Amino acid sequence: MLNDWRADRIGSALQGRNPTVMKRLDASFAVIGDTQFLPGYSVLLADDPNVQRLSDLPRTKRLAFLASMDHLGEAVEQACRSLDPAFRRVNLEILGNTDAFLHAHVWPRYEWEPAHLVGYPVWLYPHDRWSDQQFALGLQHDAMREAIEHHLSVLTGNDHS
Repeated sequence: MLNDWRADRIGSALQGRNPTVMKRLDASFAVIGDTQFLPGYSVLLADDPNVQRLSDLPRTKRLAFLASMDHLGEAVEQACRSLDPAFRRVNLEILGNTDAFLHAHVWPRYEWEPAHLVGYPVWLYPHDRWSDQQFALGLQHDAMREAIEHHLSVLTGNDHS
């Protein structure tokens, strides 16, 4: 696992080895999630692996990270809306309970989700959704990834990729 980019997601992004990176943003990397049981799921990674929480960043970088989270959230929303008419909304979360580096989750939510889950936190989904290979990021997610990347480029007006 030492050569696996998953062992150091931020370090591998800084080195250009993280294949989930969609775009380099200010103080962060926009990545598509490893699991896609909610298509379009993305994560914003801080660009410093030593930063554990938002408050660890100096104010200017903190605001840059939050602005990038806003851009990623809007890009995911636009991409999901264009690709699935059952798109509902995007949920943004900074948790940090499992991984000890600053990151933000961008969860698209859909009308087709099970009724007992659609109005609740995504963390209530059964464990198999997170690990089942049928939901693993793959070529079938290329259209969604490309749509998010396109909207990110339009929204940010720059090219750090």
